Amino acid sequence: MSEQSIRPRISGIFSQAKASAIGTGTTQRKTESVTYFYVKEREDGVLEVQALGDSVVFGPVIELNLDEFLEQYTPEPQMSQERGRAEASREAKINKAVARGDKFQKQGKTFSAEFEYGKALTLDEENVRANFGIGLCYITRGETDKARVVLGRLVQLEAAFQDEHKHLFNEFGISLRKSGMDAEALAYYARALELCPGDENLFYNMARAAFDMGDVQTAEKHLEQCLAINPDHAEAKKFRNFLNRKNKPGA
Repeated sequence: MSEQSIRPRISGIFSQAKASAIGTGTTQRKTESVTYFYVKEREDGVLEVQALGDSVVFGPVIELNLDEFLEQYTPEPQMSQERGRAEASREAKINKAVARGDKFQKQGKTFSAEFEYGKALTLDEENVRANFGIGLCYITRGETDKARVVLGRLVQLEAAFQDEHKHLFNEFGISLRKSGMDAEALAYYARALELCPGDENLFYNMARAAFDMGDVQTAEKHLEQCLAINPDHAEAKKFRNFLNRKNKPGA
């Protein structure tokens, strides 16, 4: 068993001290500057190091192995604890704002919901629940330009298509289609297929969107892809039967 597999992964704030000389001759003096970094160890044992300033990480990510890292960086446990407490407080504020947004959205108060989701997004612009929520507010109100901006943000977030967010993902896609944003719905489902290949429901939803756009041939293709994965998909079978009847001469 490797050392990395029996110890916790390294994560937190570390510092790096660098000595330098100022002046020349008899006036020369040595100074030491300290720079802080946020460090996170990946599953493969590589340590990702990124500069930290005013509690915000910035700049390029440096990748180091454990030996290189230990030679150059010193742990700052107190700063790590303070950052941990700040992160916990921030997370609580985000969750509270999202929960209030969800409540207002269920009540049909989309402007109040948008305000709450917006508060969450100022703290974490990649928060999946807040992005889905504010996007649904825009779709409900018919603000398609704003909805497209949110859609563009969501398709860049791989976390948006994970199983834990599947109900939000499905609701958003259905809302896009029902609001007449069929082209956007197709692009959305196509992106989902890149991250979740083999999901029969995505092909079914793409078939519905293509049909709503008047593209029956593409709808049939997506239905066949759906049924190839799951021949017992009830909705897809009904939809295929509907299209077969519709295509019959004299129908």
